[in-house]
Amino acid sequence: MTDHVEVLIIGAGLSGIGAAAHLAKDLPATSYAVLERRDASGGTWDLFRYPGVRSDSDMHTLGYRFRPWRGDTALADGASILDYLRDTAREYGVDRHIRYGHHVTTAAWDSVTARWTVTSEVDGETRETTADFLWACSGYYDYDEGFTPHFEGQERFGGRLVHPQHWPDDLDHAGKRVVVIGSGATAVTLVPALAAGGADHVTMLQRSPTYVLPVAGKDAVKRRLTALVGERRSYSVTRWKNIALQSAFYRLSRRRPALVRRVVRKANVAMLPPGYAVDTHFKPTYDPWDQRMCLVPDGDLFSAIRHGKASVVTDRIRTFTETGLELESGERLDADIVVTATGLNLKVFGGARLLVDGEVVEPHEAMAYRAMMLSGVPNFAFTIGYTNASWTLKADLVAEYVVRLLAHRRRTGRRSVVPVRDASVEAVPLMDFDAGYVRRGVHTLPRQGTVAPWALRQNYLYDARALRRARLDDGVLRWS
Repeated sequence: MTDHVEVLIIGAGLSGIGAAAHLAKDLPATSYAVLERRDASGGTWDLFRYPGVRSDSDMHTLGYRFRPWRGDTALADGASILDYLRDTAREYGVDRHIRYGHHVTTAAWDSVTARWTVTSEVDGETRETTADFLWACSGYYDYDEGFTPHFEGQERFGGRLVHPQHWPDDLDHAGKRVVVIGSGATAVTLVPALAAGGADHVTMLQRSPTYVLPVAGKDAVKRRLTALVGERRSYSVTRWKNIALQSAFYRLSRRRPALVRRVVRKANVAMLPPGYAVDTHFKPTYDPWDQRMCLVPDGDLFSAIRHGKASVVTDRIRTFTETGLELESGERLDADIVVTATGLNLKVFGGARLLVDGEVVEPHEAMAYRAMMLSGVPNFAFTIGYTNASWTLKADLVAEYVVRLLAHRRRTGRRSVVPVRDASVEAVPLMDFDAGYVRRGVHTLPRQGTVAPWALRQNYLYDARALRRARLDDGVLRWS
């Protein structure tokens, strides 16, 4: 089976639904389809089902610019986010364009016809879809497998060993001793949720500490503004307020890391029991925002520690035993359940293979133009969000830019557009970020350059100006 659309989007998660909604509202005459590998929309927010799953960015910036997040909840639970995404898809008619169960394996560009031919596996059969423009909105991690290092002796452990990415429906943690291995956003979410859900005790076992910052679970400014000016206006003001605060805090972290260290430590001390070993368990060796900072709503992690329902151990695993874990310090942790919140595996473009005129495109050999297109790859865009702010801030900007690109293409009658790399521009890693999942997989990602428009700024305020004003005939984009 072969059919044709003007724009083909891969992925029906936060990025894909947002991209399709932008097409529906800004280019309503454009034919498009969304290919989704799974049997449901929502991406990350449908895949992850572990207890307490929630946003790690405030919802007034994680929500779309064009559709308000209603209410004053700052960090929302996964089910609420999923409802928001699916409501957005229904409101803009995106849900009628999603084709489920389509595992995209290959996308091949042909310069003669100026079209992509995208091959998908559907129920064991091969289907082809052609498109004038291809838009990858599949994120950058592997949906099949999370990252789980092999631990000595794990085969003899008599309890349950689970990864948060594939949380078992039948896992009952009530009354159980749980050890969560990890200290990132997933771990600091799981620990208080498991403790509140009836676990006998939850231990967060980390090799090294992470910056954990308590934030208000409700946005009081948003609540007051809504009463005064209504939902839509209050959302816009709150969104800009939070963008400004996030940006300022990030810049302060990079310029005066010692000051931010003291601020975070003071907040930790205030929420932990007197005499708690804060510097052992909550004092990282790296500077703030070298890795992503973890936010905990109303300090729920610290509350669980303060009430004795949870604890933190900073040590390394020597081996699993039949009943738990033995650490390098000699300490033993008994456990009925061990959760490996050890991170993600990167997978660019959902693992699909790209070809241009029969030649395989190696993503790591290409340079990213404005962090959304690839050098040498015509009529192609991808969406990857920020590492230091809400994913959707960048996703919305990418969508706005692609809509401008498509409108320009239609208005001028040009059939293809491709970024052409200047050989003199130095290539550097796309992500200057020290998180484990980035270190493990950054070599598989496209590269960025050291100068515009090849450089990635990780700065929404800069990108909002640059991308909305950028000329589409800039000498780097070649139209034909």
